Amino acid sequence: MQSAIAAILAALALTACVTTPTGTPPLNEPAPTPPPAATAAHGEVIARNDRLLIYVPVAGESLRGIAARLLGSEDRDWQISEANAGATKVDPGQPLIVPLKPMNPVGVRAGSFQTVPILCYHRLGTTGGKMAVSPTSFAAQMEWLAKNDYRVVKLSQLTGYLEGKEPLPPKAVVVTFDDGYESVYKFAYPVLRKLGLPATMFVYTDFVGAGGDAVSWPQLAEMQASGLMDIQAHSKSHRNLIERTAGENDERYKRNLDSETAGPRDLIEQKLNTKDQVRHYAYPYGDANELVLETLTRQKYTLAVTVNPGGNAFYAQPLMLRRTMIFGDHDLEAFKARLQTSRRIGQTP
Repeated sequence: MQSAIAAILAALALTACVTTPTGTPPLNEPAPTPPPAATAAHGEVIARNDRLLIYVPVAGESLRGIAARLLGSEDRDWQISEANAGATKVDPGQPLIVPLKPMNPVGVRAGSFQTVPILCYHRLGTTGGKMAVSPTSFAAQMEWLAKNDYRVVKLSQLTGYLEGKEPLPPKAVVVTFDDGYESVYKFAYPVLRKLGLPATMFVYTDFVGAGGDAVSWPQLAEMQASGLMDIQAHSKSHRNLIERTAGENDERYKRNLDSETAGPRDLIEQKLNTKDQVRHYAYPYGDANELVLETLTRQKYTLAVTVNPGGNAFYAQPLMLRRTMIFGDHDLEAFKARLQTSRRIGQTP
């Protein structure tokens, strides 16, 4: 163990000055993410600087537990794993590097860079044509992600990633639903709740509560309150925003764009009591033009999604994010093929 500690101390010295604890571990000193004081039930911090610390675990500890105590969230266990050559388990007595600041916020690696796929579903069930994914298939897809080291993250987490500030897990995936079908509440939401996976539901507000196969406002409120489903805007009427209606002059077109962007935002926030939280938009039919982009910017939207397939690199345009459609005729192998989480340097999207 002494040789391993010496090697990590050398790495620490290369990044900044080393602080070697004596007596009480220096976990109360100011730090970017100040961790709580260690106790006898846990391991020991043996050195730290402002970027990382060295932690020697004891028997019974896990990466998720260490991340929860030292980084504030068990979901940051992947950052400890990545800093330690992909380690997936804790070896008692063997030192671990725990990064306090992002080590690779944009996901660029030798010969490749990270891309984040955003998956797009519409309705679940056995009717509805190609757009309908069976509940069994959806459950199998989500379970496969959970069992194969993919991390389903919130769409909002892409903001820090696109700004070069916050890294995402190497196999990060976003799950979204369009339109506002009740089948999402009936079939998808229970699966997401069981697995603890977050998702975004984009609704066009003229459809919500309209009866038939439309989701209701109370159902949206229940999903929103769970913390797993984020309800965002998909326009008011689901018109194609780049196509003008008969007799729609420039002034009227601009007014109608405001109605299709500000209208659903305001109504969702009013109905769900989520002030200033609707900042993401899905373009009907995936289409946008310069005037649509200007309108979204003026209406304070920060992320918007198309239906152009592929993953999103750190340099992606936040209001033109790629999104990959998942159809009912996709088997599990076809689903796997659409999970583009990295791209070789020089490879086209």
